[in-house]
Amino acid sequence: MLREIYVRPVGLFPTAQGERAETVLGSLRLAGGWLDFTAIEVIERSGARLDRRLTGLTDFLERDWGRRTLNAADMFEALREPRQRLAGLSLDRPRIMGVVNVTPDSFSDGGAHATAQAAIDHGFRLEEEGADILDIGGESTRPGAAPVSIEEEIARVLPVIEGLAGKTRALISIDTRHAAVMRAAAAAGADIINDVAALTHDAEALATAVETGLPVILMHAQGDPRTMQDDPRYDDVLTDVFDFLEARVDACVRAGIPKGKLIVDPGIGFGKSLTHNLELLAGLSLLHGLGVAVLLGASRKSFIGKLTGVPQAGDRVMGSLGAALAAVSQGAQIVRVHDVKATREALTVWQASTSGVVAGA
Repeated sequence: MLREIYVRPVGLFPTAQGERAETVLGSLRLAGGWLDFTAIEVIERSGARLDRRLTGLTDFLERDWGRRTLNAADMFEALREPRQRLAGLSLDRPRIMGVVNVTPDSFSDGGAHATAQAAIDHGFRLEEEGADILDIGGESTRPGAAPVSIEEEIARVLPVIEGLAGKTRALISIDTRHAAVMRAAAAAGADIINDVAALTHDAEALATAVETGLPVILMHAQGDPRTMQDDPRYDDVLTDVFDFLEARVDACVRAGIPKGKLIVDPGIGFGKSLTHNLELLAGLSLLHGLGVAVLLGASRKSFIGKLTGVPQAGDRVMGSLGAALAAVSQGAQIVRVHDVKATREALTVWQASTSGVVAGA
């Protein structure tokens, strides 16, 4: 059943380190993180019709929402609830996931780390640059990409996970749609499962994720990599993506994965036009209403090239930094990026200049 009402935190501003949200009159802390919110955008849906309006926190709390009260209240409470640690990693500040593609046809690096040793070396380099998580992938999911066999995918990623596990402080994530790869990666030392199909591509994926006990990143995608960019369509991309992710979170919880072990990703570039991507970025804070951590992966993607006129993915560093800062300014707890050093420096300056506090000082 589709929701009738959604609540999105707006009026977001960074709060100085250690400062309680309640010290700022009329604001609340967002998800236990580094931002406060001062107002709510209420989105009401009736069929295909959407009505949006802003309301202050007091007015929102005092209003009688009738039979939709639970719908509104559950999202509002989810906005305030601090997020749990991710495999021991605190989410009270923005975290960086560094991309390690063990593929010959990646859109972003052209297979520069396709051998196991090159990928291992790259992983250690990203850790030194400030990556909190290393995302290891052995199957390209760029638009138009053909699938690879499960055997080939395992052969690509397993030596890399084994080469990094226990030797790096960073968490290790396995980027895969396949249950067999998830199982093998977990046994080799992976800490997180990152599935671009939100555990829907493989019939055994959900049960396997439960079996591993690992946290899971659930990403939205329309279609599969071969066809997803042909002609993506939505009634309203922001609420449609929210609905999909809410259904997947609910399915995972029912299957036995604790909500605190789930992360959602709107899937920028996966079955989305330029307009769809920008609408998702502009409304990203809506996803906090799911009560789980939010990840954004926009690094080097084609929409950045369309906006900036930069054709080569590897040259889109500046645009990627802009997307990462836009995400953390809406409270996204994790940004998935290729350029870790540049992202860490940008986040360091952003956090210090907006909070007035040097992290760790």
